[in-house]
Amino acid sequence: MSKSHGHDDFAFEPIRGLPERPPEGEKILWQGAPSFKGLAVRSFHVRKVAIYFAVLMVWRIAEALHGGAGVGEALIAASGLIPVAAVGIGLLTLFAWLYARSSVFTITSRRVVMRFGLALPMAINLPFARVEGAGHRRYGTGDGDIPLALAKGERIAYLHLWPFARPWRLKQPEPMMKALPDSEKAAGILADALTAFVESEGEAGAEKASTPVRLARPSTGGVRATAPFPKRGEAAEGGESSNRGRSPAVASPSR
Repeated sequence: MSKSHGHDDFAFEPIRGLPERPPEGEKILWQGAPSFKGLAVRSFHVRKVAIYFAVLMVWRIAEALHGGAGVGEALIAASGLIPVAAVGIGLLTLFAWLYARSSVFTITSRRVVMRFGLALPMAINLPFARVEGAGHRRYGTGDGDIPLALAKGERIAYLHLWPFARPWRLKQPEPMMKALPDSEKAAGILADALTAFVESEGEAGAEKASTPVRLARPSTGGVRATAPFPKRGEAAEGGESSNRGRSPAVASPSR
């Protein structure tokens, strides 16, 4: 959870990671946060940037030696890249750390909620009726990713999802719970929840009870959902009443 000078930036949340309390009958099954190491390596590419600067330094040393400079002169010439590399890698590492601290993923019996963001915190509400499928990939670092494929016609802009968007899915972006330390457990819980939802609601019932996938606009008080959690069996109205007098949502699915 993000804190600044002892102040909790998300103290307004009734439940950590959720902009509103779930309606009666909806249960929180799992909550988790991304690991710093996984985000640093796969989202902010700290390792690749470090290798890039290392190659540049080797190239500069080789070029200096080839030009007739001594070993000491070549090392001095290459050392000019060290401050640039340190600043670049340091900034990427810092952003990865901040995102790891401020992001929370929640799986309930009816939806997935992803809360993340630094200066502009956002919450993405993904009802199961709008999720076509989910995957799972585990990495050697011990963490894993769970991408969520949205139903046809549902779309959230790739830049609004970053860094929690599945790489290279630009035409049909997929939200992704990334770098989860307990990804296998989360994937199993999500699979069971999706199966139970389909079996209990049926296709027609799920369509009626769900809300469109919608991205929250941050307010001065923090994250505020563009549409409230619907009561069981009630269809949402796209959040118009809750947004009256405020700016529209940052993004909503295109039809």
